[in-house]
Amino acid sequence: MAPGGAEASTVEDVLCATCGHRNPLGANFCSSCGSPLGAIASDTTVTLSPVDAGDLDEEAGIELPERAHGVGLLVVKRGPGAGSRYVLDAEVTRAGRHPESDIFLDDITVSRRHAEFVRQDDGYVVRDVGSLNGTYVNRERIDEVLLHTLDEVQIGKFKLAYIAAADEEEAG
Repeated sequence: MAPGGAEASTVEDVLCATCGHRNPLGANFCSSCGSPLGAIASDTTVTLSPVDAGDLDEEAGIELPERAHGVGLLVVKRGPGAGSRYVLDAEVTRAGRHPESDIFLDDITVSRRHAEFVRQDDGYVVRDVGSLNGTYVNRERIDEVLLHTLDEVQIGKFKLAYIAAADEEEAG
């Protein structure tokens, strides 16, 4: 017993290699993002560096001039399938873990019906449709928000960069 009657903690934390969250020793999956945890030796240093929106071209191979008129684009920055592209060419594009989703994100951190991308006159809106873990835009939990080029949309552990249609920026 430590002074004051409290027990001293000798349990080491295990850092998630995906999100950097501290988990108790012996945990098999990250309690924050759901990624499998591997044993990290106590002498291992884990460094997490922030991602600047300017690094997006190099990270996911996005070239902004490739945008089409009237069609938005989502590019997976982080998560399984990094670099994958999803074209937003319908009035409503649904994202989730349901196999019939327009954007199928196969991970336990994603709800079966998680979010919708809706085309409007002034661009695309992302709307959370009652997901368990929420939908985030630029690290803020949202119910619905209008997207702008290089906004980061997080659905579960997937981080997607939104690229506006070429005519959206001309109009704005």
